[in-house]
Amino acid sequence: MIGERVTRPWGCWQVLDVGEGFKVKRITVRPQSRLAYETHEHRAEHWAVVSGTATCVVDGKVRLAGPGESVDVAAGQPHRITNLEDEELVLIEVQTGRYTGEDDVCAVEDGYGRSA
Repeated sequence: MIGERVTRPWGCWQVLDVGEGFKVKRITVRPQSRLAYETHEHRAEHWAVVSGTATCVVDGKVRLAGPGESVDVAAGQPHRITNLEDEELVLIEVQTGRYTGEDDVCAVEDGYGRSA
């Protein structure tokens, strides 16, 4: 739902737009925090960094991305975003695929003691 906002141990996300086959989120990652290493069966993701530096792991390969840079994640690829900096990381995530529900997450490694 547009405007939905969820807080997680690593920061928060807010849904900016939703339509047939896509969802757009603003993701904020707190300093020295990271998201779960996870996969999605039904969707791909495109991350566009707005501010800060993202340390992105996609399929085991590490890549740094700063403002104006982006990273693509194919459906099924394990991935994670980490903020190793002392300032917040803000990025826009565009999800594309036949299903973009929050239950399309398979956590490979969480780091916060959550099961998914």
